[in-house]
Amino acid sequence: MKAAPVLAALKRRGIRQSLVHTGQHYDANMSEVFFGQLCMPAPDVNLEVGSGTHAQQTASIMSRLEPVLLELRPDLTMVYGDVNSTIAAALVCTKLVIPIAHVEAGLRSFDRTMPEEINRLLTDQLGELLFTPSVDANSNLKREGVDSARIHFVGNVMIDTLVRLLPLAKMPRLLETPESYALVTIHRPSNVDNPDTLAQIVRSLEKIGERIPVLFPVHPRTRARIAKAGVTIGDSSRLQLLGPLGYLEFLALQRSATVVITDSGGIQEETTFLGVPCLTLRENTERPVTVTIGTNLLVGGNPHQLVEHVARISEGSRKRGMIPPLWDGAASERIADVISN
Repeated sequence: MKAAPVLAALKRRGIRQSLVHTGQHYDANMSEVFFGQLCMPAPDVNLEVGSGTHAQQTASIMSRLEPVLLELRPDLTMVYGDVNSTIAAALVCTKLVIPIAHVEAGLRSFDRTMPEEINRLLTDQLGELLFTPSVDANSNLKREGVDSARIHFVGNVMIDTLVRLLPLAKMPRLLETPESYALVTIHRPSNVDNPDTLAQIVRSLEKIGERIPVLFPVHPRTRARIAKAGVTIGDSSRLQLLGPLGYLEFLALQRSATVVITDSGGIQEETTFLGVPCLTLRENTERPVTVTIGTNLLVGGNPHQLVEHVARISEGSRKRGMIPPLWDGAASERIADVISN
């Protein structure tokens, strides 16, 4: 969702590009479907690293990416977000003296127990061009001593993709969508790796289902954790577990949801743009603008609080947010302008 609009904007300016897919996200429903729906070119290289521990995955990306970069010798390598692929590519490029551009720079949760926070901090120290999505990201970088000449406030590229594809969003086939429903997506280790925590969340979702139906497209990792924890869903429950969805299908469900329950950073952003109430199952967020300006509310890990907030929202008491500055669908054009110049 982040790379697609930037690739297109750079192509329009005649900049030659090579696309490297690390294979960190390898499930067909979590990878291949997005290339098709986002109209992205097929990757020039797929490193096919697959899963593993953080150290294994990062090391595998580094060792497989280095020969690719030695062959291509790019003038600039662009990295996105805060996953292991991001920091792995940044480290390899730095050793090879290849400049790095970081798209979605400067975001901070201030929680160093999150692997993504470490990836963000280190990548921003190595980046030559830091493209920020929000004003708070600029402030974070400046506070960390980053030269302001490296910082470029361009807006949110995720919203570029959303704006372009929202007219094409379509409800999943064979799914009877209720008039009012809660949409759920959970995948972070803090929520799914502890069997007791995961069981509490599922029980809370069943409780919410007594009020409004709950649609839960399940991440493959989350489904495996549910099975391992032995968490069962009652036959009479209105909590419906779905398979992973494509971007267009999930976007359609978001747009029409009464409330979205998530631990995903990107979904916090999308719901803010769409004006849909969002309840985030985290104690913190690296996207505070979605809370201060948008429709997002942090509910931590308290399942009772989650049920209470959904009850209020379903009764019409919802947070009215605004769209943050430069979330206008043109962030990728601003990125391409900086690189072209």
